[in-house]
Amino acid sequence: MPAEAPTRAPQPLVFRALKEAAVTGLLGVALFLPLVAFTTVQSMRNELVLETRWGLFFAFVAVVAVLRFLHILIVAPWLERRPPKATATSAPAPRWRKALSKWFAPFAIGFVTVYPPIVLALTGWSGALKWIDNFGIQILIYVMLGWGLNIVVGLAGLLDLGYVAFYAVGAYSYALLSKSLGFSFWMLLPLAGILAAFWGILLGFPVLRLRGDYLALVTLAFGEIIRLVLINWVDVTGGYAGISGIPRPTFFGIPFNANEDGFAAVFGLEFTPLYRTIFLYYVILGLALLTAFITVRLRRLPVGRAWEALREDEIACRSLGINTTNTKLTAFAMGAMLAGFAGAFFAARQGFISPESFTFIESATILSIVVLGGMGSQIGVAIAAILLVGGTEIMRELDFLKQIFGNDFEPIRYRMLLFGLAMVLIMIWKPRGLISTREPTIFLEERKAIPADLLKESRG
Repeated sequence: MPAEAPTRAPQPLVFRALKEAAVTGLLGVALFLPLVAFTTVQSMRNELVLETRWGLFFAFVAVVAVLRFLHILIVAPWLERRPPKATATSAPAPRWRKALSKWFAPFAIGFVTVYPPIVLALTGWSGALKWIDNFGIQILIYVMLGWGLNIVVGLAGLLDLGYVAFYAVGAYSYALLSKSLGFSFWMLLPLAGILAAFWGILLGFPVLRLRGDYLALVTLAFGEIIRLVLINWVDVTGGYAGISGIPRPTFFGIPFNANEDGFAAVFGLEFTPLYRTIFLYYVILGLALLTAFITVRLRRLPVGRAWEALREDEIACRSLGINTTNTKLTAFAMGAMLAGFAGAFFAARQGFISPESFTFIESATILSIVVLGGMGSQIGVAIAAILLVGGTEIMRELDFLKQIFGNDFEPIRYRMLLFGLAMVLIMIWKPRGLISTREPTIFLEERKAIPADLLKESRG
């Protein structure tokens, strides 16, 4: 009888953690060497000079190696020792989760409604401008864009990488028509949405037979075509110079300026630009809530159920007699219209637009908000927008990191690196997004959420 091969003793956990940390450190060296260790600066003679940042480079490598070591040594054993989670069919949802799902939306709406007074009470008139504009208005713009793209991607299952094109159409429509015709913001807001919806239908016709990666490539090309048209049609769009002097919204015809007919003079107040910022905040808040209301109502209508059927299985959708052509076109048109509204507000808020504001990175950011929040989830998209956009703005305030990494360290430069890391972590932790449960639009006797483990991957 042949002798059995000797079994190798299991490797101690500490040695395994050290080995994994070393491998991760080598990967960090390969990744951070071109991104962090070397940088180019402009000299006094207007020449690019290559400089090195070895301290910052080794700090990044050490951080990823230590994190991997702690994960192998502490986190992974803790995850293995945890008892298996009970399936959704064997245990009812906890009471706190039901209460949270019931009261979260009303609480969130109430909080964003009183957000400017809260900021004024905490920071005063001098410090409130940054928190209302950069954190309030900026986040609400992306929440509105995320909800608009959620119709196309989350509900209809059509991967769109050129969504920023409709955002640009709305912005340039408002800018050109307001300067040439002198129409007000409230007159041009629905017109900008209609023009963006028209372009959404134009995009929908060529991609009726496309799905998945092919659809993503065509929509990406469409977004780049729109951007190149904005750059090269200089006589109309101004090219790289953009369009400046765009009229701002008024409060029932009262402008927000320092003149005698301005908002502050009419109401007997001391002039401050904060009044316009607060007004714009409530305008975009109203547009965002209108977007949420439209999305929720459409989802309960036959067209919304047709979108969800199209997302799950297009062949089965056709076999049920649903017109997939009209279903796709309505999804593109509705999503584009909401992006047009957001674009018109963006142009009115900035007073200046250029093609640099509508690059592919904007489409990628909006799509990431939808994916990270959970495709088809309104609350998840809003939470993801707060984390991504608000996190980027908070990075501008982390000046204390310069004391650790040096005065040349700018945290905002590494936002894309952290953005990619967040994408990887969320795909490992919750691959279906932050809000992975779904509630059907039609239910029998009792509404029940559909947990993620009962749904197919990459389905909504």
